[in-house]
Amino acid sequence: MERLNKLFADWLGPADKVEAIPPTGSNRRYYRIFKNDRSYIGVIGTNRDENLCFIGMARHFAAQGLNVPEILAVSQDGMCYIQEDLGTFTLFEAVAAGRNSGCYSDEEKALLLKTIRELPKIQYKGAEGLDFNLCFQEKELSRRQILFDLNYFKYCFLKAVHNDFHEASLQDDFELLASDVLKDRAETFLYRDFQARNVILKDGVPYFIDFQGGMRGPLYYDLAAFVWQAKASYPDDFRQELVDAYLEELRKFTTVDREKFLERLRLFVLFRTIQVLGAYGFRGYFEGKVYFTESVPYAMANLRGLFAQPESAGLIARYPYLCGLLQMLCNKPEYLPSSDTDTRLTVKVCSFSYRKGIPEDRSGNGGGYVFDCRGMSNPGRYDQYKKLTGLDQPVIDYLEEKGEIQQFLQHVYGVVDHHVECFVNRGFRSLCVNFGCTGGQHRSVYSAQHTAEHLKETFGDKIRVHLIHRERGIDMML
Repeated sequence: MERLNKLFADWLGPADKVEAIPPTGSNRRYYRIFKNDRSYIGVIGTNRDENLCFIGMARHFAAQGLNVPEILAVSQDGMCYIQEDLGTFTLFEAVAAGRNSGCYSDEEKALLLKTIRELPKIQYKGAEGLDFNLCFQEKELSRRQILFDLNYFKYCFLKAVHNDFHEASLQDDFELLASDVLKDRAETFLYRDFQARNVILKDGVPYFIDFQGGMRGPLYYDLAAFVWQAKASYPDDFRQELVDAYLEELRKFTTVDREKFLERLRLFVLFRTIQVLGAYGFRGYFEGKVYFTESVPYAMANLRGLFAQPESAGLIARYPYLCGLLQMLCNKPEYLPSSDTDTRLTVKVCSFSYRKGIPEDRSGNGGGYVFDCRGMSNPGRYDQYKKLTGLDQPVIDYLEEKGEIQQFLQHVYGVVDHHVECFVNRGFRSLCVNFGCTGGQHRSVYSAQHTAEHLKETFGDKIRVHLIHRERGIDMML
């Protein structure tokens, strides 16, 4: 942090205020730095090469007229830098209502169409004159990288959910799929993570971030990643509208044979979905993150839609073992999307430790509450309670004897019950209710447990109650 403060001071003078930005999946640490009524983003990275990749690409893209954050200052060792503050409003947040309801408004569709129309420009103008030696991992999408992704699916998803498969036959189809993906020599920029979370809306204009994983590669990949993003669940007619909008812009850069393009695109939808399932398997089945296992049915729905198209018959015939295996998996009852069968509001009630940060709202709507339990007496200060939790009777007795936690929860119930009623009436799908304390062990666990039980008793089958005691490793539906 000292190096970042010095970098900022050398560039613009001592900061007026610095605020840490909550961490995401990245190892980089982000700070919002204030000076003279303006704000900037300070970044401290853990990998110099990754930092220099982002900085170099950002500067090149900006020179090409692409909407990316401006790099304002870089430390001599390349380990920290200052960039333009684009704000916090992402495309993911902007279309949350449509994603959660399955019905996108005209305003949401307009934003998505505006974003996809920028993609050909990123792919062609971004690649024009770019030194691909900047790339952090690989300079271009290679056979090795493709097989990494396919084997990620095999070992992190398939072996976790279905061990009865012929590995040699699967590998034969993997080898053929890898050859087909690389069939066209690509001279375009492959973003690799072109998704709504990496688009920030500034005055309604999409700006693009987190492109440091990019490389030279085929243009179909990013289109498939964006339009077939698993939980987006775009209606088929709007998905086609997105593809058409992309093709309209693409023709400004190259000649397009629509039928051949769509045939290649189907191949990349298959490849990208397999890759996504591998990621879901690792983060969900191995790391125990429920959000990712809940996303699996949506990816399976994309595969079902792909295989249902008459135009996909050639794809299925070319990779018979792989596609047969996928068809078997995606038609299993447990992989039917919950949105197909259960449209109730899900209330996620979570206990957590402030030391480890406030839980991320993976639904993307940012809705709900965070209640601070640290104002109440802490059983964790006493030796007899240190190894117990808010689920153990001695701790329950201690908290209830004081009386303050019950009074606290009565206020919570009044606020949350009203919110739940409103969300049920409006057809919303997700609400978060979080309770934090110092260690996420006693007061927050008691509060979350009792609130979840109260909601289940009060609303019954009208809602689904998802209870998580994060620091205790407990994750269950009531």
